[in-house]
Amino acid sequence: MPRANDEVAELLQEYSDLISISGGDAFKARAYEKAARSVSGYHGDVGSLDVKELGKIPNVGGSIAEKIREYLETGSIAALERLRGQIPDGVRSLMAIPTLGPKKAMKLYEELHVASPEELLDALHDERLRGLPGFGPKTEENLLRGIQQLQRSGDRVLLGVAFDLAEEILAVLRDVKEVRRCDYAGSLRRMRETIGDIDLLVASEDAEPVMDAFTSMPYAARVLARGSTKSSILTTKGLQVDLRVVEPAVWGAALQYFTGSKAHNVRIREMAVRKGLKLSEYGLFRAKTNELIVAETEEEVYRRLGLPWIPPTLREDRGEVEAALEGDLPVLIEEKDIRGDLHTHTNLTDGVAPLEEMVAAARARKLAYYAVTDHAELLYMQRMTKEKMLAQRRRLEELSHEGDMVLLHGTELNIQPDGSVDWDQGFLDDFDVCVASVHSHFNQSKDEMTSRIIGALEHPCVNILGHPTARQIGRRPPIDFDVEEVFRAAARTGTALEINSFPDRLDLNDELVAWAREQGAVFAVDTDAHSPIHLPNVRFGVATAQRGWVTKAEVINTWPLGKLKRFLAKGRPGRA
Repeated sequence: MPRANDEVAELLQEYSDLISISGGDAFKARAYEKAARSVSGYHGDVGSLDVKELGKIPNVGGSIAEKIREYLETGSIAALERLRGQIPDGVRSLMAIPTLGPKKAMKLYEELHVASPEELLDALHDERLRGLPGFGPKTEENLLRGIQQLQRSGDRVLLGVAFDLAEEILAVLRDVKEVRRCDYAGSLRRMRETIGDIDLLVASEDAEPVMDAFTSMPYAARVLARGSTKSSILTTKGLQVDLRVVEPAVWGAALQYFTGSKAHNVRIREMAVRKGLKLSEYGLFRAKTNELIVAETEEEVYRRLGLPWIPPTLREDRGEVEAALEGDLPVLIEEKDIRGDLHTHTNLTDGVAPLEEMVAAARARKLAYYAVTDHAELLYMQRMTKEKMLAQRRRLEELSHEGDMVLLHGTELNIQPDGSVDWDQGFLDDFDVCVASVHSHFNQSKDEMTSRIIGALEHPCVNILGHPTARQIGRRPPIDFDVEEVFRAAARTGTALEINSFPDRLDLNDELVAWAREQGAVFAVDTDAHSPIHLPNVRFGVATAQRGWVTKAEVINTWPLGKLKRFLAKGRPGRA
């Protein structure tokens, strides 16, 4: 069964938001927000913990632990239900809009009687927000973008949620003795950043036991359809999963067909027709005689059409067929190519695990090098100081003697509205790596934001631009800047652009990655891990890099340590 952590974290975050709406204690709201993050990043399943054990999770005190246990035992939290009763449903509906915080949602409800995203859209079009304190033209623009983002997302879920659920279901199916092969297909296999329905494919000569296992598993909240070759369930997470069972002999053709995308498959079928063939989920056939040519493997299907195998992450009809025909398909980066992680956090700032646990988890993943990059002092809520940073550096030096993995001491700097960053250059010179990110003032104009980011890129100590667009999928839209100008500046200044692997970021996204490559930029595929359980998220960053056609050579944390250090020296030749 899925861990209860995500459900509990969502409830704690909701509790925090409702406290803010109701004008409650800001410190209390912050405490529940921190607890939500800690529970989400906790390595174990909170569902199996008692109150005393829950209280040992960082940022989870006795009162919060009791509420978690109450939910696990009863399915609700009385205090949360009381708060929900105090807040109009319309306000909570508005809070689903990215960019709209709880206090402004309440103000819209009270002042304009707006109670849904649709009503807010009408109010924007009717210019009813004009003159409302705190709602200027830029806010209106952001609200409009937020509503559009909400409408586009629909019932889609983040890649990480779909991936984890698919893996759990496949683990159950692999234990069915009649299953010969199984995998996920569709947009999940192409590793798109959000997923609608999960498509699973099984090869078996006897579908009935497979369907029995699928429709009766604990993840199935409701069976939507059951057939001899296809069944669908609605999972306990509210996500639809479709299962198709095919004969082992046609596995390759079926996997190619159901992986898509639709546009890619249309191109492939057109090629087949021009060769006097026809392609379907059952195989590649001669059009006139209906004679089967190949079906067992994807490689055979592509080869018979005159193409090399095309990685699923490229199958979006963005030029991959033409490149394949010309022999110009890139050799894409793979997860095994990643030598280290250059952006991670500990509980010294907003992480949930101590330094020793994060280092041990990185060593367990057999990384060659690993950077700790806690937030710098201008992100004021983290209460960082130079003294804390220097103490962490001394502890890192001690830990470096306990294994072969090279430990790098870094920091994540805050790009201020004028493009400056935390701390003076003399202090920054002694860090191994500096990530710089936008964490505030997201509503600057395009020109201001462009100048701001380029100013940071030109700093001699800034090595990586962290989560460059600052977006959070479904929650916060990307900041507005001249991407081409920024990408050129990154290439010019020797600054890597991050592909942040956190599933709610995946920032840069695949299209911007491809654009940045054209400008000569290089990348850092980092996890931005705040807990040991976040380190495996690198697979999502790698997949995003693949979708942007990135090769191993273009990612700095695939490089040997010596080459990486020369890059990180940037404007500090003494560091190389």
